[in-house]
Amino acid sequence: MKKLSLLNTLSGLIALMMAGNAAAHFQMVIPATDIVSGPAQQKFKLDVKFWHPFEGHGMDMVEPPAKFGVRAGGETIDLLKSLKPRNYTDVEGKPHKGFEANYAIKRPGDHIFYVEPKPYWEPSEETFIVHYTKVIVNALGLEDSWGTELGLKTEIVPLTRPYGLYTGNVFQGIVKVNGKAVPFSEVEVEYYNEDGKLKAPAAPMITQVIKADVNGVFTYAMPKAGWWGFAALNEDEKKMKHEGQEYPVEIGALLWIKTHDMK
Repeated sequence: MKKLSLLNTLSGLIALMMAGNAAAHFQMVIPATDIVSGPAQQKFKLDVKFWHPFEGHGMDMVEPPAKFGVRAGGETIDLLKSLKPRNYTDVEGKPHKGFEANYAIKRPGDHIFYVEPKPYWEPSEETFIVHYTKVIVNALGLEDSWGTELGLKTEIVPLTRPYGLYTGNVFQGIVKVNGKAVPFSEVEVEYYNEDGKLKAPAAPMITQVIKADVNGVFTYAMPKAGWWGFAALNEDEKKMKHEGQEYPVEIGALLWIKTHDMK
């Protein structure tokens, strides 16, 4: 009986650890391409959803984001009205509310798409979540502004050009909150397992975890072709109320980049 009790306890602890490591939320903004090379690619779709990228479990974006736009050619364009509701199906076949947008490139250069979702209440963590998310699309060969800061409450500023990356390349970025670098900020990294074929052999391998250095700079080498999400998580100085009680707000600086196999 003691052995059975011990096994049950160990199983429970393992399940808790698995759940804890598998709970990484990622706001996603995924364009159909990260590089527009010619006229045939100038019109493309962007998927906007709240997801567990590696495991394929979804969460609902019930309300439209607070902000959605693009920075290109020194101009910031509000794209909020271009968003349309869409259901995304997760690995269990369940639909989850998200959004999509169509965009047409009108000029060469770097296009920095960004989204600020409305706060998401996570009851299991008793925390509100707001992930300020960016993705950079290069158009027609002009590399002019991929390192531009948008002035978001928190953001990852790339030190490595965030497109045209080969599998195995190293990526570096600076984590900032209110325009200032955050020393030793924790950064979660997940691969977008889009077709669901990849299986992690252990829970810690679902979400990679790294820390920025004293200057807020982090480094990561991406071992597989596809989309990679970087989420630098910090706590806002302000709290938000839920049912009359104040709770902390997790602010995440997210950046999505794509790697390609060399052919």
